[in-house]
Amino acid sequence: MFDNVRVPRPITGALRPRLPSPLTEVGDDRFARHGVRLLLKRDDLIHPDLIGNKWRKLAPNLAAARGRALVTFGGAYSNHLRATAAAGRLLGVPTLGIVRGQELAERPLNPSLAACAADGMRLHFVDRATYRRKNDPDVLAALMDATGATDAYVVPEGGSNARAVAGCTELGHELRGRADVVAVACGTGGTLAGLAAGLAPGQRALGVSVLKGGFLTAEVRALQEAAFGGPRGTWRIEDRFHCGGYARVPAYLSEFADDFERRHGVPVEHLYVAKMLYALVTLTEEGLFATGTTLAAVVTGAPFEGAQSSTSR
Repeated sequence: MFDNVRVPRPITGALRPRLPSPLTEVGDDRFARHGVRLLLKRDDLIHPDLIGNKWRKLAPNLAAARGRALVTFGGAYSNHLRATAAAGRLLGVPTLGIVRGQELAERPLNPSLAACAADGMRLHFVDRATYRRKNDPDVLAALMDATGATDAYVVPEGGSNARAVAGCTELGHELRGRADVVAVACGTGGTLAGLAAGLAPGQRALGVSVLKGGFLTAEVRALQEAAFGGPRGTWRIEDRFHCGGYARVPAYLSEFADDFERRHGVPVEHLYVAKMLYALVTLTEEGLFATGTTLAAVVTGAPFEGAQSSTSR
């Protein structure tokens, strides 16, 4: 099990993360009129390339890889692919990205994939049916063989595995005694699984899913089982604020994000962070949080030009 993961000094020295990340209070009347305080946990300031939970999840895996080439997975606008490519550049480690969507191979690279390529990541595009089966041992073995990466270290999609979950417990440790409820946007559930385990008794973690389907509760349970041997902490998933699904950014969400940025001078990433902040405003107005509650919102990412792949208006 991985109750306590320490990242070796050669990695932290080479990447130079800013830890612990800053925790700042913002005055926002949408919370204040309900007697609720809002804190922002600025994980977006940990590292300019391995932003937020990407550092927390990747660093333990980089340590486990011990300098071997890295293979990982993601879609056309994957923050995880970009972070892995950047880590490879900074550490001098080869990286390979298995990208969902074979049709993308025939198109010019979008800004996210172009950034990966600029950082030295080799991109291998696969059809969506194959991608869905990437965790099947036979499919994975065939992909590794086809790309010549049979000796590489495999990092799962989104970076969420037992080591990553254990790495995210430090986020909870940094917030112990600082908030009653800690909220984080969720794609694969790894950050929430570790965050909840690291918080103190009496604190609660709230995951805001950015995907449709309602499957993340089972995913978080499985990740905690793999990392710790069983459930840890008090947490739940809020499924109402995916805004149409992953990479969907309706006009009202974009306007909300822009308004939050104007109010507080904090850049708001639209695919994850905006949905989490929008959920907190809505839930506060619905009376979910009692007067006197202190909320901490984890800012897990920063905006990247061109990263919004599907905008609904």
